[in-house]
Amino acid sequence: MFYVIGLGLSDEKDITVKGLEAIKGCERVYLESYTSILMVSKERLEAFYEKEVIIATREMVELEADEILRDSDKIDVAFLVVGDPLGATTHTDLLLRARSLSIPTSVIHNASILTALGSTGLQMYNFGQTLSLVFYTETWRPDSWFERLEENLRIGVHTLVLLDIKVREQSEENMARGRLIYEPPRYMNPHQAFSQILLTESLRHPKDPSSSSSSSNNGDVDVDVEVKESLLPPASTLAISLSRIGTPTQKLISGTLEELAQLSEEEFGEPLHSVVIVGKKLHPLEFEYAGRFAVGGEAGGWWKVGKEVYGVERETF
Repeated sequence: MFYVIGLGLSDEKDITVKGLEAIKGCERVYLESYTSILMVSKERLEAFYEKEVIIATREMVELEADEILRDSDKIDVAFLVVGDPLGATTHTDLLLRARSLSIPTSVIHNASILTALGSTGLQMYNFGQTLSLVFYTETWRPDSWFERLEENLRIGVHTLVLLDIKVREQSEENMARGRLIYEPPRYMNPHQAFSQILLTESLRHPKDPSSSSSSSNNGDVDVDVEVKESLLPPASTLAISLSRIGTPTQKLISGTLEELAQLSEEEFGEPLHSVVIVGKKLHPLEFEYAGRFAVGGEAGGWWKVGKEVYGVERETF
């Protein structure tokens, strides 16, 4: 049997009883290490499971899937995933490969950020498309995600934005030279995420319309380009940062995009992080619950913008 097992969000004890029982009976146990991370070391997992854990890098999963699946039709093999096992398409691909080889499979689910984001007080059925935000560089700023964000904003739903992590990444120079030298791990902080979001918003909807106009091949500015009003004005858009969700040091901060962008990296703390852009169909109970984490407390922009821009009245209890 080939097991794909979710580990939850925090530490070795987040695994389900069913998942732990499956691991105990496996001859090989792999830990996928690149779509997310647990807050504990591999050694902690090995001590708790009483099994050796093999780190499965992106290269191994994508290029050596046959080795992971080897003999799974005769013995039990486990593939461990932080969060829920089917939160990434790579793992679906592994299951399809196994079934094409007539290997029996079993998926054991667990909590993920997609369910734990309920800790913000926002209701899951009020969320739209989930987005991923990658690290920008001086020469590479992919912004196709912004269109999906605007689609969500137009219909008033919330948007979960998953922040980039870089594990076993090579520099362009080392990649070009074929050197297997990897950069230190990097995890995007909400400070950088909000900065990138506001940068993209300013480029898509500049205050000076001429700066967004397209240019012809000879450099002349096309003054006929239509500039649409921003759906993401920083001072009147609500957002929430989510840090280390599901762990004892979990931290949430709510406020306007402008307020959150002004916070330092240290105020958000250690990884992992996600952010939520709040849609206009904000329910009073959502408004009240998430307001507990507001920058500036009762005097923060969360309450003013929620009432004046989102049109939400506070609940009384």
